[in-house]
Formats: sequence, structure tokens, C-alpha cells
Amino acid sequence: MPTYGVLGLAVAGAFAVGAATLCYLLTALFPLVGVQMARSAAEQLDRDVLLGAVLAEVLFSLPYLLALLTAGTLVVIWTWRARKNLDAFPGAVPNLSPAWAIAGWLVPLVNLVVPARVLADLLRNSVWQRRQSWLVGVWWVSWLVFLIGDRFVARAEQQRYDRLTELPRNDAEFATYVRFYEDALAPRLVPAVACLVAGIAFVVLIRRISAAQQDRLSRAVPAWPGQPVWPGRPGWPAPAAPMPVAPTSPQVPPTPGGTIGA
Repeated sequence: MPTYGVLGLAVAGAFAVGAATLCYLLTALFPLVGVQMARSAAEQLDRDVLLGAVLAEVLFSLPYLLALLTAGTLVVIWTWRARKNLDAFPGAVPNLSPAWAIAGWLVPLVNLVVPARVLADLLRNSVWQRRQSWLVGVWWVSWLVFLIGDRFVARAEQQRYDRLTELPRNDAEFATYVRFYEDALAPRLVPAVACLVAGIAFVVLIRRISAAQQDRLSRAVPAWPGQPVWPGRPGWPAPAAPMPVAPTSPQVPPTPGGTIGA
């Protein structure tokens, strides 16, 4: 069965996951910046400062989206390679086929359950320590809280933002933007904490699984030592000499009164 190196990919994936987690935390804490800009706009009655706050939040989100796309690509490749390695490990009994290592991340609703099962398979059949299975549970719960919480908070914020005055003209209307950013921080902390826990747990998982698989691959004995040599090339073993045959005397047909030849 073919095997794939996963240690280098795991390092790159862990770095990308860490970067995506950090970028998301920065976007979650943006209301701290937004409230200061909204207060400055209220003091100056300047709508352009409010527009600048919106553009600043977009700029905060771009690094997160780039890091998330990179991390997602690396994680899908790593998951497929690690799952394929299980097929070459004697004693490994995975519950899901390698196809789920890719489809499990991409299919809606399925991605809420299947990735956790794939990771549980990888951990159980690579590390061989059941006491570490709680890491998959921690990652799965925090991942679900992050996914659901982030969408719920984003939708609620959008509804609140749509109720604001589009072109504020007085102190009261500018003050609504200040309250908007003040009230936006607390709900964002729930998915932010969940994202931090999920990111740390996932980095630990991929590093441990990859280290265990790489150690097992490095200790594997190849079926044919050395490099293959084509027939007729230098290094190809010479044909074995034929086995010597002991000489025998020819058989003599029996004659009357005679004996059979030895």
C-alpha cells in the first residue's frame, strides 16, 4: 500500500490554523476600535469617520479569509494523506473510507459530524492511546460552538446594523453607532473563545497524529532493499551455475547368464 509523508504538511497546516485563529480573534475584537471611531464621529458629526470604521473592519477580515482558505486547503490534504496511511498500517481498523477525509469537510451538514469521526479514526489507529481521545471531543465541541456562534452573531449584528440611520445628522443618531459597537463586543467573545480552543486542540491533534505516523513509517522495512536494477545492467545478479551431475555408466542390456550393468 502507498504511504505519504505527513510531518512537513502538518507543520504547515498547524501554522496556517494558528494564523487563521489569530486573525479571527483580531476581527472579533474590532468593536474596541469601532467604538473609538464612532465616538470620534459623534464628537465631530462626521459621517466619513463612520464609513472609515466599516472599511477598517473589512480590512481586518481580509487576512482572516486568506488564512482560513490556506488552512482549509492544507488540512484537507493532510487529512486525506493521514487517512490513506492507515490502509498500510497492520492492525489499523478505520471506520470511514479515505473519500470521507475530503468530503467530510466540504459537504454541508456532514461537516458537522464526519471530520470528528475521521480525526477519531486517525488518533486511535495512529497514536494507539485511548486516553487521548478526549482531545477530539474538545475540538469537536468548540468547533461546533464556533461555527454556529459565528453565524448567529453575524446575522444578529447585520439586523441591528440595518436598523441604524443610514445618514446620521445629530448627536442622538451618531450615538446609536456608538452603542452598536459597544453592544457588539460581548456576543463576539463566545465564538472567539471557541475558535481559540478549537485552534489549539486541532494543532495538538495534527502534530501528535503526524508524529506517530511518521515514526511508524520511518521504522518500516522496505520489501526490496537497495535500488532496483534492470536485467542486463551492472549489478544484475549473474545466472546461477547448473548443479553438477554425478557421472553414471551406461546401462547394458541384459544377456543370458550375464548381469545388469552398474
